[in-house]
Amino acid sequence: MDAQGRGRAGDIDPADQWVFDPKTGSYELRLDHAGEPVTPAGHTPAATPSPGPGKRAAASAAPRPKPKPKPGAGGGGGRAVPGQRGTGGGRRAAAKAAATGRRKPKPKKSGKKKALMWTGGTVGVVLVVATVGGYLLYQHLNDNIDKVDVGINNGAVTKGPVNILVIGTDKRSGKGNTGYGDAGSVGHADTTLLFHVSEDRTNATALSIPRDMITNIPDCPTKQKNGSTKTIPGSKGVRFNESLGQEDRDPGCTWRTVEQLTKLKVTHFMMADFNAVKELSSAVGGVEVCVAKDINDADSHLKMSKGRHTVEGEDALAFVRTRHSVGFGGDLSRIELQQQFLSSMIRKMKSGDTLTNPKKLYELSDAATNSLTVDTGIGSITKLTSLAKELSKVNTKNITFATVPVLDNPAEGKDHKTVILDKSKAEPLFAMVRQDVSLTEVKEKEEKAQEEADAKQAALLKGTRAAPATVRVKVLNGSGRMGAAGETVAWMQNSKGMPRTSNGGNASGGKKDKTVLEFAPNQADQARRLADEMGLPVDALKQGSSNAAPTAEMTLILGEDFKGAGTPVSAPKKAPEGIQKVEADDKNICAK
Repeated sequence: MDAQGRGRAGDIDPADQWVFDPKTGSYELRLDHAGEPVTPAGHTPAATPSPGPGKRAAASAAPRPKPKPKPGAGGGGGRAVPGQRGTGGGRRAAAKAAATGRRKPKPKKSGKKKALMWTGGTVGVVLVVATVGGYLLYQHLNDNIDKVDVGINNGAVTKGPVNILVIGTDKRSGKGNTGYGDAGSVGHADTTLLFHVSEDRTNATALSIPRDMITNIPDCPTKQKNGSTKTIPGSKGVRFNESLGQEDRDPGCTWRTVEQLTKLKVTHFMMADFNAVKELSSAVGGVEVCVAKDINDADSHLKMSKGRHTVEGEDALAFVRTRHSVGFGGDLSRIELQQQFLSSMIRKMKSGDTLTNPKKLYELSDAATNSLTVDTGIGSITKLTSLAKELSKVNTKNITFATVPVLDNPAEGKDHKTVILDKSKAEPLFAMVRQDVSLTEVKEKEEKAQEEADAKQAALLKGTRAAPATVRVKVLNGSGRMGAAGETVAWMQNSKGMPRTSNGGNASGGKKDKTVLEFAPNQADQARRLADEMGLPVDALKQGSSNAAPTAEMTLILGEDFKGAGTPVSAPKKAPEGIQKVEADDKNICAK
């Protein structure tokens, strides 16, 4: 700070512009020296000796001494100069200077001290600017986000598994999108993924749901602009993509349709349009894709030679929209392209090139928030960030994309345009996802730990099985399905020859996540028989520590994983044969 530059006298040291304030215990910057300086705490100004005849002597006890004008200055024209800070030696020097009428020049501040002074001021400015800038950035990203209240408001991060419904609409809104045909589309569920993250965050499975799959859409309550709720009647035997847009259905209708189809509880949804693909691909600096042949698709506007390419913007959108030029030329082939693209984008987003580049991170954040519509549970940048941190725990190599198994719709003959659910493969696949069974190999130590746990529990299944007629069990309903306990008891008695079973009604505490069989050590043979008949997983068996009375009943608590009497509760350890899947860590995928 330059006193000269502000018209100050040349004898004012820049350090004197910093004065001690006893109220705050720190030094303050004062550019105007008309006011009195503050004396450092703990110091008393030295008495000023009489300067001699004709000059006013300073009061020896004056707390704020006022130096006299310099000789020859014409009297009264001098500016008060702050007293010297520091040791007693400094005060003695000041007294001597006053007595002689001369002021001893103050030693210049060292380069180190000046550097500290400047650094302190600079850091303060930077902190203020960063705080303001961070707030403005937060507000900008927050204002980007569009929200839809679907009547379900889950916390941003919840315990247990996480299921994110990702919906890509075919709405042609946005710059440059009207030329893709069907310009009047209300925005159907054109591309839908259910991204499931396991409870322990070691693996994730993304289920692609074909848009042309025939399914049932349940009744759907939707929030209206005036705050009221309107229930849109469900539809039976219609395309899945009609769960959004058709009849004014909102994302909550797709949410409920997916829950009905998979029996998985959706946690949040994210909806994106064509612009999201263009902006996100550009924000990460392009996404690498591969095709095994030359492509020239008039519908998607994709022109691409055989081999690897990095696409972004319009080219990226053309890639994920292409279907006629790959595979069998239908929506299922396009899903494979989309899975390749998303796998590559995940790798790019999690790469050091993106995570350590502030410019890319900002552009990615800006593009993501500007392109997404989400539920109210993640309707702020803070909540989205919390969710993103939770999802980022999953290692890329343990993320798998799989397509929900379907069959050609037999009702349409040879020229089929729709498909139906292949229940024989879909149900085991859904069961695996519900029970957090990874479709890929997880880390070696986690596999070993799981094997040890399975071996310990499996030991319970070794041994004799009781005769069905001797099995005593009380069934409690914690599945959330009305009548499940009664249905199960009837099945046990009529189909399995277990007359000594009873209906215990609803389980205390409401719904239970998983089915559990509680039994005593001397009931192990009965538990084994029941586990065999019901297809209970080993972790559903809970053995107590003490024996039970001869006529005591075991307790079977049906959880949300119970799908009906006669349907095994346990999930398979491997995906059914023929499931189309892509591992996100596979860099060698090339569309044919």
